[in-house]
Amino acid sequence: MDKKEFFAHLTDRMISLGAYKASVIPVADVETDESFRRLCEQNVCGNYGKNWACPPDAGEITELIARLRSYENILVWQTVGTLEDSYDFEGMLEAGRRHAGTINEARAFCPGEPFSRYLCLGAGGCSACDTCAKLTGEPCRRPDLMTPSLETYGVNVSRLAQAAGMKYINGQNTVTYFAAVLFDV
Repeated sequence: MDKKEFFAHLTDRMISLGAYKASVIPVADVETDESFRRLCEQNVCGNYGKNWACPPDAGEITELIARLRSYENILVWQTVGTLEDSYDFEGMLEAGRRHAGTINEARAFCPGEPFSRYLCLGAGGCSACDTCAKLTGEPCRRPDLMTPSLETYGVNVSRLAQAAGMKYINGQNTVTYFAAVLFDV
């Protein structure tokens, strides 16, 4: 299977696992910006210092961007949930659970060839555990399942959506989550 066929296989696989859309693009097309760290420091999402996969514990932003740039390709996918209205918090949580499931499924097919190395990135703080060990003063209990956010790595997700041929916002009364696997092939 050549590269083009393999990438088509990956995107089809993600769609079959519940992604709304999926695409493989070169990591060179991913826009990063160190200023996203300032949003983290302002605790916009509420996870700053409360999750091992989030700042400040995730690492220095320049090192994370360099790690991201060390990969060749990125499989990007989105999960879109339909909401009753813009206040449908339960609908947002349900879409988030479905999205987390796609990340777990993607992680399951990554080990081994042709993924000699890979990195999973998701939306928001890592949710591999019900309660992050950071909150109980323990080391990460599941480092093999840790999923930092795209923003933790400085990714401009709205531009990532454009580069991958997706919409960042998918209409009124929807919620959209993004995730990715960085890999070399």
